[in-house]
Amino acid sequence: MKNAGLLLVLLATCSSWAGTSASSRQEAEYYVAAYAQHYHLPVEFVRAVVGQESGWRRCPVSRKGAVGLMQLMPDTARRLGVQNRCDLNQNVSGGVLYLAWLMHRFHGDLRLVAAAYYAGERAIEQRRLHYSNPEVVAYVISVRDRFERQGRFRNISATSGRTR
Repeated sequence: MKNAGLLLVLLATCSSWAGTSASSRQEAEYYVAAYAQHYHLPVEFVRAVVGQESGWRRCPVSRKGAVGLMQLMPDTARRLGVQNRCDLNQNVSGGVLYLAWLMHRFHGDLRLVAAAYYAGERAIEQRRLHYSNPEVVAYVISVRDRFERQGRFRNISATSGRTR
């Protein structure tokens, strides 16, 4: 009986963690969709960047010092007015604003936008599509694949509801 009580406490704790994770993802999805729409970006592209950057984890910290859902570097966050990189609203707002700025700077070329988000705009401005850093190339390919998969899933779900 003693172990049964402990098991119930553990199950309750795990389910509350799962609820927090699900609600955190839901909150992140809300901000991603809202800011993508506000800045006129494809929400699927922003989702692809978030998936690649953080795997939708609320506040991871990279080896290089990038923080949060959209993995903002300290200087980039400061430039975008983000004070708390772990705050979902601020992080997504700053990250999507940065994507929109890059989108304008690179004339809508999503490959260059993704590359610049990862490597910095100066490095990509100098080389454009002639960058050869394998990490940058792999990042751009991964973001593109994530973006394309979302489009395919959206098309499948849109057609699966039809009646013949």
